[in-house]
Amino acid sequence: MRVAIAGAGAVGRSIAGELLENGHEVLLIDKAPSAISVERVPLAEWLLADACEITSLDEAALQRCNVVIAATGDDKVNLVVSLLAKTEYGVPRVVARVNNPKNEWLFNEAWGVDVAVSTPRLMSALVEEAVSVGDLVRLLRFSQGDANLVELTLPPESALAGTRVGDVDWPEDTSLVTIIRGNRVLTPNREDALEVGDELLFVAAPAREEQLEDLLSVRRESAAD
Repeated sequence: MRVAIAGAGAVGRSIAGELLENGHEVLLIDKAPSAISVERVPLAEWLLADACEITSLDEAALQRCNVVIAATGDDKVNLVVSLLAKTEYGVPRVVARVNNPKNEWLFNEAWGVDVAVSTPRLMSALVEEAVSVGDLVRLLRFSQGDANLVELTLPPESALAGTRVGDVDWPEDTSLVTIIRGNRVLTPNREDALEVGDELLFVAAPAREEQLEDLLSVRRESAAD
């Protein structure tokens, strides 16, 4: 897979290193000469250019990329890069970094963004995930399809503890994608029984999140009382 990353700062270089280790081709693009540090990611391709310029993206052969990651520290730049990648070059997958949570609403399909990653929101979510049991935590927003990756740790009081996955009447527009149980990562099937302490990851429509939380959490019993 060929991946172009706009922004060769610490975030862009870190992403590049991970992708290279996984066997992908990576091109790092940055307009600041000081950011071009070939020795830090020697296996990547490097391009000194403005990723907001069509001529630069032509030089980068963006049409050959499977994924473009807009990872600069400027939300305006990330939006422009995302829009150009999607509309001018037809890149199948565009991932954009959100620096200011106030701008998160802009990072959607209209701007060519398939997945928006808000670093402040993600850090906050990870803190919540670490201390919350029975509360739904939003980890990631997918712009295409209007869906979120959400997590809930099944509390001891949940009425669904011991229930098989296939017997649960899940809300519409939700999908249980992973069960993390201790050190194991399980791909759920209909016969798997939910256990207290399971970390459940769902892809769900925002409108279904409250319904999903009520189904799984302590509040389900509280509502019934």
